[in-house]
Amino acid sequence: MKANVPYGSTPLPVWFFRPDTSGTPRPTVILTNGSDGQNVDMWTYGVPAALDRGWNALVYDGPGQGQLLFVDQVVFTPTWEKVVTPLVDWLAARPDVDPDRIALTGLSMAGDLAPRAAAFESRIAALVAMPGCLEPWLGFPPEIRQILTPDKQETNDIWNKEVVPELPPDAADVMKKRFEPFSIPAMLEARQGKLFTDFYTPATRIQALTITDVVGRIKAPTLVLDYEGEQFYPGQPRRMYDALTSPKDYLKLTAAEGAQLHCSPMAPQLHCEVVFDWLQKTLPDR
Repeated sequence: MKANVPYGSTPLPVWFFRPDTSGTPRPTVILTNGSDGQNVDMWTYGVPAALDRGWNALVYDGPGQGQLLFVDQVVFTPTWEKVVTPLVDWLAARPDVDPDRIALTGLSMAGDLAPRAAAFESRIAALVAMPGCLEPWLGFPPEIRQILTPDKQETNDIWNKEVVPELPPDAADVMKKRFEPFSIPAMLEARQGKLFTDFYTPATRIQALTITDVVGRIKAPTLVLDYEGEQFYPGQPRRMYDALTSPKDYLKLTAAEGAQLHCSPMAPQLHCEVVFDWLQKTLPDR
């Protein structure tokens, strides 16, 4: 079923899946996408696996994603608990949801967003970061990060006068795609095939997603995934695991399993088996 969950002035579109219509209270997983995916990706990364095990699953567009970005023009927020708490409220009010067994997963950059939410939303009973990410800004190349200075005008002058004139077309396209969820002007310019001129605003918004100072607040049992050959956040899953004070597990998926690279793109079925084996063990039937 499709529904809208209140969130500020722009409702969150949600899609709720359940194994049957019996109304039996079931464990439920909230599946959170990353910075440039679509909600349909979360079908691959969790919905069938949840249903096969008798779980409900909820998929949604949050700020910076899908409908909220391209239609409602709402960019990413660093306070992701304000996104997840209304979802938990909506689920906990349903008779077919067990409110004590609500899990939260985060794919790609949501390996930062979901832990941030769990640090402040105590009703999350289990958390999976896929992969663990503490500082999304470190997912950008060093030569891009060094453009950002404390001064907006200086930063944008460097970007527009020194960097943009030398950007090859393919690199410019990558920058349009990666920055559009963090700036409405950048998104609108990208839709017109143009490169944004304000580098400072989206860059500082990405920096604000850093969660190193709140990971220790997480109380829920947490699984931190890592991937051999992780391109965007190498080393960050282990850093997150080490910083956690809650019950925790760490697992690296490997090339030998065909599950290497960011989010195991060639092995989503194995990825789901690992995640839902852990979730079922952590929140067993009762």
